[in-house]
Amino acid sequence: MYYLGLDIGSSSIKAAMVEMATGKSVGVVQEPETEMGMYAEKNGWAEQEPNDWWQHVCNAIKKLKKQYNITADQIKGIGISYQMHGLVIVDEAGQPLRKSIIWCDSRAVEHGNKAFAEIGAEQCASHLLNSPANFTASKLKWVKENEPETFKKIHKFMLPGDYIAFKFSNVINTTISGLSEGIFWDFKNDSVADFLIEHYGIDKNLVPDIVDTFGNQSVVDKKGEAESGIAAGTPIFYRAGDQPNNALSLNVFNPGEVAATGGTSGVVYAITDSQSVKESARVNNFAHVNYIKGDAPKIGKLLCINGAGIQYRWLLNNLAVDSYEDMNTLAENTPVGSDGVVLIPFGNGAERMLNNQEIGTRIVNLNLNNHNKKNLCRAALEGIAFSFVYGVEILKSDGIKPSVIRAGNDNLFRSNIFATTVATLIEQDIEIYNTTGAIGAARAAGLHQGDFESFGKNIINNDYVMTYKPLSDRSAFVEAYNNWKNELELILNKKINK
Repeated sequence: MYYLGLDIGSSSIKAAMVEMATGKSVGVVQEPETEMGMYAEKNGWAEQEPNDWWQHVCNAIKKLKKQYNITADQIKGIGISYQMHGLVIVDEAGQPLRKSIIWCDSRAVEHGNKAFAEIGAEQCASHLLNSPANFTASKLKWVKENEPETFKKIHKFMLPGDYIAFKFSNVINTTISGLSEGIFWDFKNDSVADFLIEHYGIDKNLVPDIVDTFGNQSVVDKKGEAESGIAAGTPIFYRAGDQPNNALSLNVFNPGEVAATGGTSGVVYAITDSQSVKESARVNNFAHVNYIKGDAPKIGKLLCINGAGIQYRWLLNNLAVDSYEDMNTLAENTPVGSDGVVLIPFGNGAERMLNNQEIGTRIVNLNLNNHNKKNLCRAALEGIAFSFVYGVEILKSDGIKPSVIRAGNDNLFRSNIFATTVATLIEQDIEIYNTTGAIGAARAAGLHQGDFESFGKNIINNDYVMTYKPLSDRSAFVEAYNNWKNELELILNKKINK
C-alpha cells in the first residue's frame, strides 16, 4: 500500500509514491518534462493558470501509476506541498476567476507597505510576526482595487495547494500554516487576522474553512477520481507550503532544528518556539506544519537568499567549462580565500536580508595577470557560502540557536567547498539527506496517525547520505569570510549614504 505526494512548483509538478509501512520511496516523476510557463503582462508580474497545475497533476499521477505498476486502490492517502504565497480566487461554482498571482509577482508591494504604515509596526510585529508586504493578503487587496468586477464574484480565495485539494474533492479548506504564509493569521490571538482583513476591506466569508495540517482534510470525489485516476474516497491527509514541507522532509520540527536549501535561490528555515520579531524586516515568520493553537508555538523563521545558485549557473553558461563538476574541480585546486578574489553574489533582484536593497553581483580584487577561471569558481562557491553564513548570523541575532542543520543532497550541497565552508564558519554539522518535497509530502500523509518518531526514523533509515563536519582549523575560512563581509558592508554603506 502507498501514499501519494505532490509538489506543486512554479516550474513543474512532481509526484512521488512511498510505501506506507516503511516510508521508502518507490519513484518520482515530473510534469511537464520542460519548465512550465508564466504569464507576465507587465514587469514584475507573474501568473499561472491553476487548471494547468491540475492537468499536470493528473498527467503525473497517470505516469507514476503506469511506470511503477500501481493501481488506484493501492493508494491510501495524499499529501500536498505547494508554492507559497500564491493567490487563487474562485466563484461559487469553483471556477477560477483569473490566473493565479504567484509567489514571485511583486505588484502588491505598495499595498503591503501602505498597510504596514497605517496599521503600525508594533501591531504587525506582535500579531502578524511580519509586514503584510507582498504576501497573499496584499495580492487579494490588489485584485479588490484593480479588478473590482472580478472581486465582487469571489466566493473563496485559496492558496495553490488548497486549489489542488479542491480539484480532488470539491471541498474548499485551508490550514493555519497556509493562512500564516498569506499573512492572514493573528498569532497573538490565535485566530484569523480580522484586523488586517477589515483594513483591506475584505469580507471574512472569503476565508476558507480551517482544517488540521495533518488529518482527514477531505476525500477524493467521483469527479476527482475521473480526472486524476485516484479512487473516490481516498483521503487528503496533509498540506503545506514548499519551505515548511522541505523542513518536514528533512525531519525538522523542533526549536533549534534548521533546514537549508541551495538551489537557484537559497533558504535557511529555522524552527523556534519564540515569537521574537527583532529581525522581521529581514526574516519572515510562519506557523510551521506542527503549529497547534493554544500550544507552545512552532514558528518557522525563513531567511531567503535570492542570489545563490543562479550566479554559479551564470558562470557555467559564460565560462569555458563543460559542467558543474569541472567548475568544482577547478575550485578544489584553489586555496581557501580564492587568492583574494571576492564575489558578492546578490544579482537576482532585491535581497530581503539586506533590507530589500538591490546591490547586484560584484567581483572584487581580480588581478588580470594572476587570476583565472579557477579563482572565479572558488570565489563564487565561497561567496554563496558566505551569504548563507551571513544569513545564519541574522537568525542568531533573532534568537535562533542551531542544534542541527539538515539539507537535501542536491544543488549547492553537493559541493564539498560550499558545504564545508558553511559548516566550518558556523561550527555546526550539516547532515545531508537524499529526499525531495514530493517524497516528504507523501510520507507526511502518514502523520495523521501522529507517529512523528517513526516518521523521523524512516527518514534516517531511507535517506541519510553523509555529514559535513566543521574543520578544526578555521583561520583561513574566518579570514576569507571577514574579507567578503568587509566588501559587502562597503557596498551597503555606500548605498545607504547616497
